Amino acid sequence: MQRWAPLVMVVLTAWLGTAQAQSEYIIQQNAAPLQPLGTRAAPAPRSAPVPTPAPAAQLPAMPAAPATTARPGARLLRIGLLLPTDSKRLGEAAAVVRSGFEAAAAVEQNAEVVRLDADEDSVAARYREAVTGRMDVVVGPLTREGIAAVAPQATVPTLALNTLDPAIVPNPKLFSLSLNVEGEARQLARLMRDDGRARPLVVVDETGLARRIQQAFSAEWGGASGRAVTVVDVTRQGEEAVLAAAGTADAVLLAVDSDKAPGVRRLLPAELAAYGTSQLHTLRPDPALNGVRIIDMPWFVMADHPAVKRYPRPTSALTMPSERLYALGIDAYRLAVQLGQTRGVSANLRLNGVTGDLRLARDRQFERTQPLVVIGSETP
Repeated sequence: MQRWAPLVMVVLTAWLGTAQAQSEYIIQQNAAPLQPLGTRAAPAPRSAPVPTPAPAAQLPAMPAAPATTARPGARLLRIGLLLPTDSKRLGEAAAVVRSGFEAAAAVEQNAEVVRLDADEDSVAARYREAVTGRMDVVVGPLTREGIAAVAPQATVPTLALNTLDPAIVPNPKLFSLSLNVEGEARQLARLMRDDGRARPLVVVDETGLARRIQQAFSAEWGGASGRAVTVVDVTRQGEEAVLAAAGTADAVLLAVDSDKAPGVRRLLPAELAAYGTSQLHTLRPDPALNGVRIIDMPWFVMADHPAVKRYPRPTSALTMPSERLYALGIDAYRLAVQLGQTRGVSANLRLNGVTGDLRLARDRQFERTQPLVVIGSETP
């Protein structure tokens, strides 16, 4: 096992199995500049490979993604990829999504991808061009503003790559796939209940992202149990308030960023079960986070599984937040093919994706269930 690898992860839940079903956030979290996708670079070092677990924790049998091709003589499915690649604000993020999308298309070879570059001002016009150009499916826009602009015009299956604003009038042709952190928070609430926790504490900081995690977690927990969640803002209320609240809790959700999380974890009793979203998954996590339960996409924590390894890694080194967008592009392509081939889309539409187990919810947004893993230091 490589000595440089500081992270050992043991998969605890079944990805692609029968676990309970469950990007703007990623775009906001991408603090490092992206690297050009046109040049090949040595891959960035990442987390240690998942070790062979003990017999009791063996990975479940998971089906590999089969290759599918168009029927002989049939017209190839046409997918319009509507992304703001010309945008100064989002152009780099859009380029990463497109790279993942086209990588999946090259592997599957069951659809024709038509690029539809558009910025914030031209997205509606470009969407109309896609529809009149006989696209079977449109993937995009990437922003909520863009989604609002095209929503009334959606006459072919359209897979938006962000959450749908509740104010948008529902359109049966409009779907959503995103990497929103609210879905992770809801999954963690369910996991805590499954673990037998009854009195969770949520530690937040002053960031808007922390509040979003807390609000989604609290809503899911309260909706199922009828009980309120204890919330402490470590920035405003201080360490003593965290310690006092921990005395009556049987689990804690670290809804803080990866820089603050180690300090918060050190405050808490070692025996207090700790949970966190994928934002705590870094290349070299602090040893203070050993034992913290987090969820993250199979693209990172099950990279050697055939269903994930089927798709090529980026040709240039990316930050982890950026690479999440690449994985999003892969699953967006695969869902687009399903949407284009399925008449009368079923509410049970599922995909065992590289970003997680995806299921179409009643609100036409795809929910993700991700593997639960435990952070731990490698033994020298």
